[in-house]
Amino acid sequence: MARSAPPRFVVRTTVATLVMVAGVLTAVFVGVTINVRDRVRGAVSEKLEAGQRMLSALEERRARELSAQVATLAENSTLKAALDTYQAEIGTANAAFRREMLATIERELTKLAERIGPDILAVTDTSGVVLAVAGRRAADWPVQTTVRPDRDGRGTNYVTTRSGVYRLSSSPLALQETEIGSLQLARALDGRYAQELATLSGAATLIVSDQTVVASTLAGDLTKDLTPGVLQSLRAGADVTLGDSDYAVKPLFQDGETAVYALDSIDASTRAPMQKALGAVFLIAAGSFALAAFASVWLARTIARPIDTLSTSLSEMTASRDFDNPVKPTGFSLEVDTLTDAFNTMMRSVAAAEAETQHAYVGAIRALALALDARDPYTAGHSERVSALSVAVGRQMRLDATELETLRLGALLHDIGKIGISDAVLRKPGPLTPEEFALIEQHPGVGARILRSVHFLAPHLPIVELHHERPDGNGYPHRLRGDEIPLLARIVHVADAFDAMTSARAYRPARSGAEALRELWRCAGSQFDAEVVQALAAAMPAIEIAPLEDMRSVAAITPPRLAVVAGGARG
Repeated sequence: MARSAPPRFVVRTTVATLVMVAGVLTAVFVGVTINVRDRVRGAVSEKLEAGQRMLSALEERRARELSAQVATLAENSTLKAALDTYQAEIGTANAAFRREMLATIERELTKLAERIGPDILAVTDTSGVVLAVAGRRAADWPVQTTVRPDRDGRGTNYVTTRSGVYRLSSSPLALQETEIGSLQLARALDGRYAQELATLSGAATLIVSDQTVVASTLAGDLTKDLTPGVLQSLRAGADVTLGDSDYAVKPLFQDGETAVYALDSIDASTRAPMQKALGAVFLIAAGSFALAAFASVWLARTIARPIDTLSTSLSEMTASRDFDNPVKPTGFSLEVDTLTDAFNTMMRSVAAAEAETQHAYVGAIRALALALDARDPYTAGHSERVSALSVAVGRQMRLDATELETLRLGALLHDIGKIGISDAVLRKPGPLTPEEFALIEQHPGVGARILRSVHFLAPHLPIVELHHERPDGNGYPHRLRGDEIPLLARIVHVADAFDAMTSARAYRPARSGAEALRELWRCAGSQFDAEVVQALAAAMPAIEIAPLEDMRSVAAITPPRLAVVAGGARG
């Protein structure tokens, strides 16, 4: 019997090579699978943590803004007067009059709701019984039901009712330091709110209250997997399995039995990187040993190079805070590109949140100015006009964009301290007594104290506090002179005086723009900064809020010889 011939060397070498390559590929496949999954898990966790930090900060700001908003709305004098009259009639038999007062409360509440578009805006009595309600979900809070805020009656917390879960902020309604009820502003934690959070965080959102799912952006068939045990795992912050996928979990924020979670599928995030990884593995399998050796060297270089590129790009972006230009993927490493994509997503979310917050800040400032002007029909639009005039003067004086923005918002807020001045003084139709004028002189300091606790308004404080200072030192509250007064405050002082003179008051008619400008020139150098008055005159043709006449004719007024002493004006 003939002995079979041994395999040829080429065959043995080929088989050995194929076996070795198969072993290497198996090891690589296992290693890549574990590596990619771990990296993606870390990237998902980092993404959720970034979203958690960003949304937590955003919700804290929203809570403060909600509290500030409801506190501002609670100053509505008509609402407080109607509530006080209603409570005074509770013990009487005049039911028709009580119904009329309730209707007045509801009408005033509806006006406030139309301005801000809330989910819930309600008035309650001192025991927490709802007397009137308005807003998108007003039907969910029927009158004569009880909704209690937190212990001291003010602040922001979560409230669960039969109709859902709400983020609630309340502020007392008080007359002469006596609390007569409260104003409650609530936002529903519903599917709309969950979708908003999901859009911001880039992950699924789940809202749970008392071990019950309130709202979710998860696929419908996954919600059924949220058993009490799974919800308990969510509360502990552990990863959970829903359907056939593992989900990383981060609690965004929670209060008592109410919690909001962000969830992201680890398997879904791993799928695309794994497909690319397998393609790379099969590409290596088709090569020879030489190609494998070359690929080893190439891989070593391509691992270090994209990491260095990414590290440099991240450092430059962090230093310049230029989030508009995302870091470009290297195209050499799936893991680094995954991290790059996650970082770019996080930065886009942060930039969007900052833009939204800035928009909310500006809206809050405008609302504060409108609320102040609304106290007196004669001053309606005053803050807006002063802001427009001030910006026009600032442009004429070639201020940069940052200074113009500070000037615009500071001018909007310049009279915010008058919130603390009674209507009897502000709306007095005749001259003020010395005691009343002393009260008026307090409003710059009151405004500064109101805004000092809000850190982002710090650049505007000098305008609010010093816009009644005069170059001759006869202004208030600090009697500053000349250049001791910041330029932006001097600009607002001139714009404020011009608008006051060209606006009608209960105690005098409006002056023409020409008369007002002549008065500014007459008092330039003493009551008003001469350079600012000159800039106002030069800017007149470009101003689109001319009081009653052609601004070009007003601008043609030539400056008279500067006066040494000038009289003050009630502002």
